[in-house]
Amino acid sequence: MEKDIFDWQKEKDLVDINSFQGEKRKLIQPTWLKDPQLEKLKEVLVNWINNTLKTDHIVVQSLEEDLYDGLVLHHLLVRLAGVQLSVEEIAVTSAAQIHKLEVILEEFDKRLGLNDSTLIKWNVKLIHNKDLLSTIHLLVAIVKCFQPDLDLPPNVKVEVVLVEVNRNGIKSDVEIEFLTEESDSSTGSLNNSGREDPIEQLLKLDAHKVNTVKKAILHFVNQNTSNMGLHVADLNKQLHNVTLALDLLNDMGLHVSNIDPQDIVSQDVTATLKVLYVLFKKYKGK
Repeated sequence: MEKDIFDWQKEKDLVDINSFQGEKRKLIQPTWLKDPQLEKLKEVLVNWINNTLKTDHIVVQSLEEDLYDGLVLHHLLVRLAGVQLSVEEIAVTSAAQIHKLEVILEEFDKRLGLNDSTLIKWNVKLIHNKDLLSTIHLLVAIVKCFQPDLDLPPNVKVEVVLVEVNRNGIKSDVEIEFLTEESDSSTGSLNNSGREDPIEQLLKLDAHKVNTVKKAILHFVNQNTSNMGLHVADLNKQLHNVTLALDLLNDMGLHVSNIDPQDIVSQDVTATLKVLYVLFKKYKGK
């Protein structure tokens, strides 16, 4: 379907057409930038980055404005993959930023196992040009590789314009592009339930079933703390010194969603179980 790009290019965020002369580009339709699902995905990704890089004292507010220079992406690479590259911490010039991104994205592509270039939906130029579509594709791929249990909203899609600039002018087509995995709408409620936090699901069960699981986790805790002379009799009242513990879990790549240290200090059963479940799931077979 043909569409005059100038109909929508007059929006606030104008695109420099000359910046991709001779190329084909995908651009999110401006009317879709306020789509609730897209906004939710952006919020989840921003929160994930900030939680992951909390100990680095890095705070991201905008995916477009805060990732283009490579600083945040390099810190993510260090935290998630344990890879420290020989690049400038703060790249000031455009040339330095592009070089930094080249090194970082090459390493990420290798870690993500993307040997087929046709599967890569981002590149140095797009990320450096603050292309939101490419930035989100990159972050979603990183999440799926390094933290697949993160609850990304499913079926997030946007309408994109495929722009081609050549000597004869500008042509464009419109299509729908998915940013997160599709799920069958007929089983949507089932999928949403399956994506719910396991502890949240547990607490909806009968009381005796909840108590059975709590006893199993308590047994696991005591098995692993007995050599320190510790014995836990009550999950709700004996696990309060958690700020450092949560930071250590984060450093180990064991991310606990939506937990504040004060929740556990306040004897919030759900919060306490979520932390213990993360440990239980990782170490139960060791």
